[in-house]
Amino acid sequence: MTETKQASRGAIWLIALGAAMWGLDAVFIVALLHHVTSSQIVWLEHMVLFLFAAPVLIWKRHELKYLNAGDWVAVLFIAWGGSALASILFTAGFTYGNPNVVLILQKLQPIFAVLLASWMLKERMRKAYWPLFAVTLAGAYLLTFGFHLPGAGGDMTRLAGSLFAIGAAALWGGSTVMGKRLVGKVSFTTTTALRFAVALPFLTVIVLAQHPNWQNVGQALTLAPVWANLLFQALVPSLISLLLYYRGLDGVRASYATIAELAFPATGLLLNWLVLHQTIDLGQWVGFAIVWLAVLQLSLMRNEPVPVVSEVEQANFAR
Repeated sequence: MTETKQASRGAIWLIALGAAMWGLDAVFIVALLHHVTSSQIVWLEHMVLFLFAAPVLIWKRHELKYLNAGDWVAVLFIAWGGSALASILFTAGFTYGNPNVVLILQKLQPIFAVLLASWMLKERMRKAYWPLFAVTLAGAYLLTFGFHLPGAGGDMTRLAGSLFAIGAAALWGGSTVMGKRLVGKVSFTTTTALRFAVALPFLTVIVLAQHPNWQNVGQALTLAPVWANLLFQALVPSLISLLLYYRGLDGVRASYATIAELAFPATGLLLNWLVLHQTIDLGQWVGFAIVWLAVLQLSLMRNEPVPVVSEVEQANFAR
């Protein structure tokens, strides 16, 4: 037995607003990279965010009993992949690549979300998807190199930045699917708190494995602008944005949500142009257009009603 679901317009806007706030990260990340590494930035943010997560998890600990083994795997994916590794990869992308390219490549996120939804949630893939996927990969290549062939030196550095960005897009796309699984069982505040709390130990291991220079970190934290930057990133592009995002995700299918999330690179591109004065060349703009049109076509494909798994089938999948 199947049924169709239509996205709630209000919930879609909550997701888009939350995703748009993620785009504020770019300007502030570039400034912080002068003082600490990408993994240290994410770790420090999560230290601040844990002050929110701990009280929420204590207050709503009764909700955790509704999570089964599969749900906890989803929590680990969201926390370790979406909150920790993806944030580190995204931040590292700014070290090696053009910030605009890093942001534009986040438009690949819906592709990964659809692939994972097909595998994990058994959503049927339309035949038209696969040529669209190939076209989008071509657009991603142009975003990285423009009309030039990859070579040594600066091109390889640019490639590294693009690969980091694509890795982040893949993890965030997967997190959309995993997050949709969780918000139906626990509140959006608990989902957000789990994401931050479970990511922190993993991030601590990563930072310690890199043998950080704690003296440099300590000196950075004595600077008022660094603290202001960290607090803003923790509260706005992280905490408030994710509360809005998970609140909206409770009323929207993952396939719709991942389209709304494209507000993220759009906001980032605008701010990079206004604040960082970053530009990209003609070939990369062509790549941008290809990726945007491919994602637009994908959204039109997914706006058609699609059968979803019945409650009985969902129960079988959750075991």
